[in-house]
Amino acid sequence: MSVGRIIETPECVSEGAAWLADSCPRMAWAMDQTGPLPLRRRPDGFAQLLSAIVSQQVSVASANAIWKRLKDANLTGPRKIMWATDEDLRSVGLSRQKIRYARALAEARIDYKALRTSSNADVIATLTEVPGIGVWTAEIYAMFSLGRADVIAPGDLALQEAARILYDLPTRPTDKELRKMAEAWSPWRSVAARVLWAYYRVAKEREGIR
Repeated sequence: MSVGRIIETPECVSEGAAWLADSCPRMAWAMDQTGPLPLRRRPDGFAQLLSAIVSQQVSVASANAIWKRLKDANLTGPRKIMWATDEDLRSVGLSRQKIRYARALAEARIDYKALRTSSNADVIATLTEVPGIGVWTAEIYAMFSLGRADVIAPGDLALQEAARILYDLPTRPTDKELRKMAEAWSPWRSVAARVLWAYYRVAKEREGIR
């Protein structure tokens, strides 16, 4: 089964950016504002998804602190999570709900190697079966841990707001509306997402964030 293009290097991102610039004048203009786009590749596997669970609904600083404590306690693998007591996990900063999600992820026994050759739809379906992993987290994993070139996370508020500003829309597009807009950016939707995230920062700095 074909998984489409995989983004491995900055050159892959540049290729996608050039395609988008040729296809859409507004994308080209946004990239003139942002400069080169980041690669943003991450490792794949259990620890990456556990980190995503840790990061939910807390500040970046809090998530980083909890993750450091998990690593220091050697609690970033599925067997370690299953063997740990609730008190062990509470002591490093996990809430009761996140302990449940971490254990569910460990017990899911996902074949992470198989995900590398699964379709985008199958990757998202497999991951979202696990309590605590929603569509946004699964799409981000497909984009950055698996390097899929043609995935976007249209539920992301920053992407929605960037699209509103860049395309001069009257309101922020919904998840469904942004997913529809993104069809025009295929087969480089994940590069379009990089453009929009980068443009969001530029646009917000220009407006001034209070």
